[in-house]
Amino acid sequence: MASSSPPHVVEDVPPFLQLLSDGTVIRFTDAYPLPIPSPPPGQPVVDWKDVLYDASHGLKLRIYRPAAASSSGNKLPVIVYFHGGGYSIGSFDMPNFHACCVRLAGELPALVLSADYRLAPEHRFPAGLDDAANVVSWVRAQVAAVGDNADPWLSETANFGRVFVAGDSAGGGVVHHTAVRLASGRLGPLDPVRVAGCAMLCPMFGGEERTASEAEFPPGPFLSLPAVDQAWRLVLPPGSTRDHPLANPFGPDSPALDGVALPPMLVVAAARDLLRDRAADYAARLKAMGKPVELVEFEGQHHGFFAVEPYGDAGSEVVRLVKRFVYGNGGASD
Repeated sequence: MASSSPPHVVEDVPPFLQLLSDGTVIRFTDAYPLPIPSPPPGQPVVDWKDVLYDASHGLKLRIYRPAAASSSGNKLPVIVYFHGGGYSIGSFDMPNFHACCVRLAGELPALVLSADYRLAPEHRFPAGLDDAANVVSWVRAQVAAVGDNADPWLSETANFGRVFVAGDSAGGGVVHHTAVRLASGRLGPLDPVRVAGCAMLCPMFGGEERTASEAEFPPGPFLSLPAVDQAWRLVLPPGSTRDHPLANPFGPDSPALDGVALPPMLVVAAARDLLRDRAADYAARLKAMGKPVELVEFEGQHHGFFAVEPYGDAGSEVVRLVKRFVYGNGGASD
């Protein structure tokens, strides 16, 4: 009688997780390879708290509010933020993602909602994208919520007519799909919530044909081409190629975006990022369709530079750029 072989590792994502041949996922929860950021003195004071937005999946989001907002009575724009991590790692409470949101909330200022979403390979696409849509629906529900269902920070501080959706790396891909769902009416009416713009920082898109930056750039300090390919194997439905519509917005089977009324889009690219060309091509294609899109490229920077060094000079420029987009002429006007 033949004995079955024990499960073996089929995908190894050190130091975060391993996928075994029987489908088991082993996560190493104490893994954190990035330097933990230390804020400089003089940063605006920001309060935060964690809120359960999807009890069925145990998903939370972290709300950031400038401390000064609690007494000013002023309504602030809302930024719904999705973290990076290749769709398979990360959480809103990781120190670097946390620092990014503290900066955005305090320095714009804004009310920032940083949301977790289900990760692959336990939950492949479209699970995480469905969660992102549920975050927007949760925000909409807060407008009319009463009693224990109403979050006082939102009811006191949120300008629901100025909501922005933003994300870094994989979170930037989440932003794209959320924007398309919103513009296509797949989330139903949002009134009085109004999404005034979307910001994508080094968005993660894929495709079978290599771009010049993928083929020619050396690996970055926190991203390599094999790691990108592996991320797509983990998150896409089994057997899919990188041209799957959820990876490649302009793949052979991807829905046309010409007739989709996207909100104003801000796309940030890093000049030394392996995925630089995909971000630039995304912005160029949208612009050719007449979509309101702005591409800003950061020279000398690698993929995910804002999260890697949230208090660096380039990170400070990202904050200024997003502030201009939210308060200036980038997002849709009231």
